[in-house]
Amino acid sequence: MRRPILYYIRHGETDWNARHRLQGQADTPLNATGEAQAQRCGKILRKLLLLREQNPADLDYVSSPLSRARVTMELIRTALGLDRAGYRIDPRLIEMSFGEWDGLDFAALQAQQAAVLALRQQDPWRFVPPGGESYEQLLPRIRDWHAGITRDTVVSAHLCTARALLVHLGLEPQTTASRGRIEHAVVYVFDHNGMTRHGA
Repeated sequence: MRRPILYYIRHGETDWNARHRLQGQADTPLNATGEAQAQRCGKILRKLLLLREQNPADLDYVSSPLSRARVTMELIRTALGLDRAGYRIDPRLIEMSFGEWDGLDFAALQAQQAAVLALRQQDPWRFVPPGGESYEQLLPRIRDWHAGITRDTVVSAHLCTARALLVHLGLEPQTTASRGRIEHAVVYVFDHNGMTRHGA
């Protein structure tokens, strides 16, 4: 029995992304660029499903509860000709928490807390930001979510949840996963071939 295919999309850009501010679980909206990126992902996904002879209506659709992921999903579904609201929300897909660092400019953080960030560099997988969570703590909820997938699924979520998924699926070691690039405006396909990247 084949493992269900995942079409994984990181939410579109927000102003905080553009300004290199840590978002974590802060509920920041898409900006105009992010909306365009989500629409582009919908078009990419439509082509992929056509090539794979899959009917978009036959897939499951699930999003993180944060609005930047939900709006991304809604724009994708619109591009696929589906009801904008016909998807599920799963709290286990919420982004990793940066705790007290949520909203901070990363360059300023480097200047103000260089010693703490040096500890993070030593073991980024297990490092816990003040009041936040580590990748190690994030992984069990991603594993638990993935265990419940029963059919091919479109996912709208986040950078760190994607990194944890890569580790869970055995596609990336913990030692490098926390630095892996997961970009906006790209559809990542997880199937029996591993992971493939599909951009505009």
